[in-house]
Amino acid sequence: MNSSYSSGIFQSPEYTSFRCNVPLKQIILDDTGTNKGWRVYDTGPRSVETPMVFLHPVSGRAEVFFKQLLALSSKGYRVISAENPPYWSVTEWCEGFMQLLDHMDIKQVHLFGASLGGFLAQKFVEFSTILHQPRVVSLFLCNSFTDTAIFKYKDTAVLFWILPAIVLRKMVLSNFSSRETFYDTQIMDSIDFMVELIESLSQADLASRLTINCLNSRVNTSLMRGLKSVTLMDVFDDYALGSPIKENIYKEYPDAKLAQLKSGGNFPYLSRSDEVNLHLQIHLRKYDGTPFSASDNIPITE
Repeated sequence: MNSSYSSGIFQSPEYTSFRCNVPLKQIILDDTGTNKGWRVYDTGPRSVETPMVFLHPVSGRAEVFFKQLLALSSKGYRVISAENPPYWSVTEWCEGFMQLLDHMDIKQVHLFGASLGGFLAQKFVEFSTILHQPRVVSLFLCNSFTDTAIFKYKDTAVLFWILPAIVLRKMVLSNFSSRETFYDTQIMDSIDFMVELIESLSQADLASRLTINCLNSRVNTSLMRGLKSVTLMDVFDDYALGSPIKENIYKEYPDAKLAQLKSGGNFPYLSRSDEVNLHLQIHLRKYDGTPFSASDNIPITE
């Protein structure tokens, strides 16, 4: 990744430590060699068979969850951040993710999805359930949604593949809250970091993600009943999706646990990482000592 990036997060000792100590894997599943493959960070004890996998938003890369990978792996959790190559439909993405899990010999996972990543996490539960091959133990959805009809580009999504990268970047950035609307340096730093990451995405990356994000598709939440738990995380300050979408996902998951943050913007896993990491530990802790544990921790018994 470009060493000339200048945002506070890129230049931080924490991010430098992550890049130096957590290796990036390039996993190519396409025998034709026509794509660059999945970019994967896998950290924590390899003995853990049910890791938590993080799925990025449209604007993100695998690196956006570096704070979670560092913090949770230090607590004994196996955590993976996976960035997909260009896929042009939800089904294609789900097939590719299934192949990735098979390649890594992972039978079951906990999924954390941010925005589009959360939507795809839900669609993967749906996909694997229909195949009678359930792979997902639990979901943790951050600022996410269940229906792509909320996006304004749905009528032109089929044309994204021909648009130049500069136009696609402007489309993505138009959904960002202006950093000037915040007086919180951590939120401003998170925006700067994501803006710089967008510059590193190819035209195919941007076009394929926006296509999936905007083509008509809806989660069938009745197929989520096999999940052992769902946690919904959102923020109360300004973020791209807004309150109506937040209320809708609450209705779709009436029994979900809520992890609500007073502030954090679009990217709380960067701007409020300590709070997010605490909620993640609470979400995962109930599985410690069970076949679904994401950690090698043995619960203390009296």
